[in-house]
Amino acid sequence: MAKKVKAKKQLGQHFLTDEGIAKDTVEAFNVDRNLTHVLEVGAGMGVLTKYIQKREDLKLTVIDIDTESIEYLKNEDWIENNQLIDGDFLAINLKDIYGEEPFGILGNFPYNISTQILFKALDYKDQCLEVVGMFQKEVAERIASKEGSKIYGITSILLQAFFDIEYLFTVHEDVFDPPPKVKSAVIRLKRNTVKTLPCNEKLFKSIVKVGFNQRRKTMRNSLKSFLTPEIKELEIFNKRPEQLSVQEFIELTNLIESA
Repeated sequence: MAKKVKAKKQLGQHFLTDEGIAKDTVEAFNVDRNLTHVLEVGAGMGVLTKYIQKREDLKLTVIDIDTESIEYLKNEDWIENNQLIDGDFLAINLKDIYGEEPFGILGNFPYNISTQILFKALDYKDQCLEVVGMFQKEVAERIASKEGSKIYGITSILLQAFFDIEYLFTVHEDVFDPPPKVKSAVIRLKRNTVKTLPCNEKLFKSIVKVGFNQRRKTMRNSLKSFLTPEIKELEIFNKRPEQLSVQEFIELTNLIESA
């Protein structure tokens, strides 16, 4: 039996120890059976990995920046060495693994890079069709929240523009080694049918960010440098950013660009 991997604080590692939660997390992935390839990010000692490997519908690749974890998994007889990548998910070109093939991402994500993992998935939105992952609970809630919520924000909108997001279940601190100081949650992101936004995407992102950077103000006040006299009195600009859906931010972007 290989020596246990030591959790490294600088890598944000908290290893899941509950087999039931591991199984539920893996079963939440690819329920429609429309994917073949799955990339696990941050395998640790393989508590999720072994359940993914049992899935006959999936071809697994594992990436972990922790060489100790990769070496640990190389000693397991249920996984092949050519399925393991010792590397940094945030730095790797995923086309080097999958070419133009569709894939999904699964993992108990390190909390210190969990949002960056999702934005990388967003960069590959034409290929990355699903993400199921463990996040800090408040991050998961923010990502999945809808307009009208106090925690709805930039991340919610930019991801929800291209993914349908479901909050699946809450996970308590005592099922990790070492236990984190916060609760966790598993969420699922599934690619929606939007290929490109029906607006200037660069302007859309700017408007979302400017609006939420001054979230107590109405959009009329936070976007005053963008507005012309013809549009600034429109009703939509009376709203605060957390009151606007993705579709309304698209509408607002088109109003500003056309003006």
